[in-house]
Amino acid sequence: MAETKIPRATAKRLPIYYRYLNILLDADKKRVSSTELSEAVKVDSATIRRDFSYFGALGKRGYGYDVEKLLAFFKKILNQDTLTNVALIGVGNLGHALLNFNFHKNSNVRISAAFDVNEAIANTVQSGVPVYPMTELKKQLIEQQIEIAILTVPTTVVQDITDELVDANVKGIMNFTPLRISVPDTVRVQNVDLTNELQTLIYFIEHYGEQLGDHGDSDDE
Repeated sequence: MAETKIPRATAKRLPIYYRYLNILLDADKKRVSSTELSEAVKVDSATIRRDFSYFGALGKRGYGYDVEKLLAFFKKILNQDTLTNVALIGVGNLGHALLNFNFHKNSNVRISAAFDVNEAIANTVQSGVPVYPMTELKKQLIEQQIEIAILTVPTTVVQDITDELVDANVKGIMNFTPLRISVPDTVRVQNVDLTNELQTLIYFIEHYGEQLGDHGDSDDE
């Protein structure tokens, strides 16, 4: 199957659809309409139909979508059959929270290696995950063939560590630091600034009054 190029906003919604379809399957629901999906995931039905249209004819007019077939399709698109190992760089307060969250319980993602400069936790196992000293970062990433990393480190070292990740053939970085890191075009960065997101939420509450109901899904197409 040829690679399907879709808008970023659509790509961000696909896991939302996938999670809800799993709920429907567990409830023994056989089919679902775009209107029903819209009410559940808080995305308007026209957007859902447009999102699905990028992948061809997934449903039938007057029938809706076959839940089991649609779920199987998105499972393949989202690579849910394959376990993806992720590295966590920085095991401070946020890092420990991410380890405790245990991604693999809810998806095909698992933090399989962590790294920290703290000698008290280096060479230990935290929440079932081995923690390595930072001196082993590149070696372990290459040996374990880990291509995705989560950064929860101080801003003073984040670019240097990013450069190491790039050298270790990492292809994707989830950056929890407020600093915008520089990477080559071959690496994808997802910035997650919790402070910025909270401040944006406060701004909308204070300035938009009753017009608050976009549910955070109005990302640029």
